[in-house]
Amino acid sequence: MKTILITGSSRGIGFGLAQEFLASGHQVFLNGRKRETLDQALETLADRYPRERIGGLAADVSGYSQVVHLWDQARDRFGEVDIWINNAGVGQSQSAFWELEPDLILELLSTNLLGAMYGSQVALDGFQRQGWGALYNMEGLGSDGRRVEGLTLYGTTKRALNYLTDSLAAEMEGTDIIVGAISPGMVMTDLNLERFRNRPPGEWEDARRIFNILADHVETVTPYLVQRVLENETNGVRIQWLTRWKVIWRFLTAPIRKRDLFADYGL
Repeated sequence: MKTILITGSSRGIGFGLAQEFLASGHQVFLNGRKRETLDQALETLADRYPRERIGGLAADVSGYSQVVHLWDQARDRFGEVDIWINNAGVGQSQSAFWELEPDLILELLSTNLLGAMYGSQVALDGFQRQGWGALYNMEGLGSDGRRVEGLTLYGTTKRALNYLTDSLAAEMEGTDIIVGAISPGMVMTDLNLERFRNRPPGEWEDARRIFNILADHVETVTPYLVQRVLENETNGVRIQWLTRWKVIWRFLTAPIRKRDLFADYGL
């Protein structure tokens, strides 16, 4: 049985990963910024899985001391941490960069990048002391260098995270510690849908069409990602759900598949 700590796991894909790890028989330590949301997530999971395999702590990953406390509490709860996943992230609506509020710039950088750096530093330090461990960073739009108009800030944080992951993997080469990336593709979460709020009707319809071709629900993606994480023994790996060939196939078959992923969202 492994112990997995997932930042930003009180909802969205982080919660989906937590649920799937528990379904696979492992222990999970959850994290979220808001205590109320985290408590609700913990109770939901405790209704389905043994409470002794579930733990959690409300903490803001943009604060170094809080990330250290997160590691310590997970160790106190389960004795060790085998896998740490930096998933906590903040999104943005599509906007010209010069129109963004300074507070939003600070929030995205602090959570998406600085939070991942703190998480990586704390996890790798702990892994070296215990002699093993695996660290994964959650990729997103911009990680591969692709640019989308109006998402300069978010894409910049994810591009930087890509560099961080590859560099840390190189530093851990030759050790018993793994560093890798998880690339879930387009997933139907509030974080991904947020950037389309309040967009003009034409832009929304274009985005809706692309989502219906390429996106998936959380419960579709997480079983594959969790299985690959649990099986992986290779440093520097990039666990990718939406591969290039899958993208090509979906566009080719879009006229006959007629997917509507928004039916459950009232959109």
